[in-house]
Amino acid sequence: MADRDKIQILKDALYEAARDHGSDQRLFTQRDLLDMQVIPQDNIGLLMQVIQILCDEKLFVGNTTASGLSWRWRSREDAKKYTSLPNSEIMMVYAMVDEAGADGIWNRTIKNKLNMADSLMKHCIKYLEQKGYIASMKNVEHPNKKMYIKANLRPSDRATGGPWFTEGELDTAFINELQEIVFDFIKQKSTYTSHGGGAQQREKNPKKGVVQGTIPHSEDISKGTKRSAGEISNDDTAAAAPAKKTRPGKPQLLPLPAGYKSYPTVSDIAKFIHHAGITNNTTLSEADIQQLVDVLYYDGLVEPVKVNGRKGYRVTRIPKQDPRTCNQRRLDHDPTKGGIVTSFMGVEPSASGLMEAPCGRCPVYDMCEEGGPVSPSNCVYFRRWLDGDEVQEQVISI
Repeated sequence: MADRDKIQILKDALYEAARDHGSDQRLFTQRDLLDMQVIPQDNIGLLMQVIQILCDEKLFVGNTTASGLSWRWRSREDAKKYTSLPNSEIMMVYAMVDEAGADGIWNRTIKNKLNMADSLMKHCIKYLEQKGYIASMKNVEHPNKKMYIKANLRPSDRATGGPWFTEGELDTAFINELQEIVFDFIKQKSTYTSHGGGAQQREKNPKKGVVQGTIPHSEDISKGTKRSAGEISNDDTAAAAPAKKTRPGKPQLLPLPAGYKSYPTVSDIAKFIHHAGITNNTTLSEADIQQLVDVLYYDGLVEPVKVNGRKGYRVTRIPKQDPRTCNQRRLDHDPTKGGIVTSFMGVEPSASGLMEAPCGRCPVYDMCEEGGPVSPSNCVYFRRWLDGDEVQEQVISI
């Protein structure tokens, strides 16, 4: 057996070399450790002695893979926690919580894998919580399960739900607001607004050659009498042509020309949201923005377009889109006339007489029949709908 002092030196050298060659999640094989040129003459026996000491001191963690044994290093702070635990049962429970990482682990999973009595497992968990080594956590995928995680770890996005969850609850208001902002940005960047030339309003001219009322210099000509071409020409020069009046055209969104290359990408949208400071303390990655865009795509509100080898997006049914932003449409909306609207994104749904008829949402539909207390002939809702007038609510005696 090699000298113990020499093995201690090799142990420290191999540990530092492993730290320099990869993160604490990387698995090292025997070949990897020998290639670090710490063990002299690639002595396998000496290497295994050094690895055994590192495992005993909890600085190395062994793993069995398809290619054989491998090891990963553990920080000295974590190793010190392991060596400070009073018994093997508590150490095994802590090891399982440690291996679960940022996703956490269910207490029943610990119990089943270790085949441990419920009372003993609860004692181990209570000890580790009191020491501050582990902490309970909520998992949005398993809200009713009691989960545990290492106290110094931040739960993963998978466990917390990422930015879309607040205290374990889906934040629908935040998601809907962000979706509207993303939709408005894509609509702005993938269309242009046309105000048109305005419609011209012309005064109606009389039919050619027919006198309409009194004509200057022709008092003796009776109404409706045919006039000569010369008289008509003289009237045109004597009376100035009426001024043409124009009214401004209604703004309309139009598609951009073919070959346009600046449609917004997910990266562009993420930069816009970041610089605008819309999300305050919540940081959204491009993957988070991609999830929002995917929802808009599946709802048929946007469609992908190739942009210089990347994927850009534009809104669908551009000529029918409303030029106003979602927030402007919400402020302009009158619920007494348009009913309840759940979304102000995209094109307004087409309506027909059958959809607008009050029968579909009538509160006394079951009582409506001819000769009954409520009937189409005396329906106040029908009168309001057909006449378009505001009819005062009437109390129906039943």
